[in-house]
Amino acid sequence: MKPVVGTLAIIGFGLIGSSIARAVRSSGAARRIVACDGSAAARQTIRRLKLADRIVSNPVEAVTGADMVVICTPVSAYARIARTIGRHLKRGAILTDAGSVKRAAIDHLAPHVPAHAHLVPAHPIAGTENSGPESGFAELFKGRWWIVTPPPGTSKAAVATVESLWRRLGSRVTRMTPQHHDRVLAITSHVPHLIAYTIVNTASDLESTLQTEVFRYSASGFRDFTRVAASSPIMWRDIFLANKDAVLEMLGRLYEDIALMQKAIRHDEGATLQRLFTKARRIRRGVVAQKQD
Repeated sequence: MKPVVGTLAIIGFGLIGSSIARAVRSSGAARRIVACDGSAAARQTIRRLKLADRIVSNPVEAVTGADMVVICTPVSAYARIARTIGRHLKRGAILTDAGSVKRAAIDHLAPHVPAHAHLVPAHPIAGTENSGPESGFAELFKGRWWIVTPPPGTSKAAVATVESLWRRLGSRVTRMTPQHHDRVLAITSHVPHLIAYTIVNTASDLESTLQTEVFRYSASGFRDFTRVAASSPIMWRDIFLANKDAVLEMLGRLYEDIALMQKAIRHDEGATLQRLFTKARRIRRGVVAQKQD
């Protein structure tokens, strides 16, 4: 099968970057992969795992001559990377990313993309709590959504190329405006992670005897929260700060719903609790039916 792009440069080799490299390699989606990571240990792992044809530490070296560049770093690094690589992007090059916040991504990247190149932000709805180049796997994106959020006036051909690449990796592709994406992800991803971090920290602040028993006898619900809270603190710090308006909006709605639950429990309103739980179970079954479990 013909490659979608010639040279693909990936900047940042954590879970997502290394999974893209693996999936591109196994699908033949690019003729050549250039890996860029500032960590010497990460570069050594990339070399050992043979995830790329060339491995560099300097982003300028990575993007020179590349047909497509994918930024897979925390959002707080975007502006610095874009300033560094912008004028080195070749004519017709496509710059995309895999960040969980799209309005901030555009704000950080767009000012540094030259007129002869194309910015096509995107976000894969896929991941695990693990990080680092060894945590990736080629099947991460299969059957998962990859949301593309091109700014107005973006080259249709560039958008089509990005979408073709992600489809080659097995993803289902859709488009959204950056603002809509950020509101959707605030409730489906960002707030759940915030709850996970909070409940784990609440447990850690209990008196020592109770805390020990909570961790020792943790039920499946708490274990699930603990798993999510194992995600990268730096990445999630950046996400919450970059998407603060949408996250705060959804937290406000959540507070209202928690107050409703609190009232129902306090006043023994069993019918209300059952109605709310039944509604939630129906929604959960819809998630499973969409094969996004």
